[in-house]
Amino acid sequence: MGRTVRVRLEDLPPISEERLREIEAIPDEEIDASDIPEWTEEELANATWHPGHGKKQVTIRIDHDILDFFRQGGRGYQTRMNAVLRAYVDAMKKKHEKDVG
Repeated sequence: MGRTVRVRLEDLPPISEERLREIEAIPDEEIDASDIPEWTEEELANATWHPGHGKKQVTIRIDHDILDFFRQGGRGYQTRMNAVLRAYVDAMKKKHEKDVG
């Protein structure tokens, strides 16, 4: 069985200016994106952009069953919890705009 190797972005060697210029010079037609799945119309319609959202560490009390549910999904459970909260906030903002407008 293979061994998992974790790499942090800050552990990667810096890219030289010369290499950056080489990458930027590659024409779009020559970039192989065959392993990147196309977005569906539904995914595009539901996509949101959240620029500049920083994370803030907090202490929060969560019901045991809720926390257990998210933890069962393995790594990234806090990110999934954040995504659910983000979806709720976005829905409430849209509802408010609809009610006001």
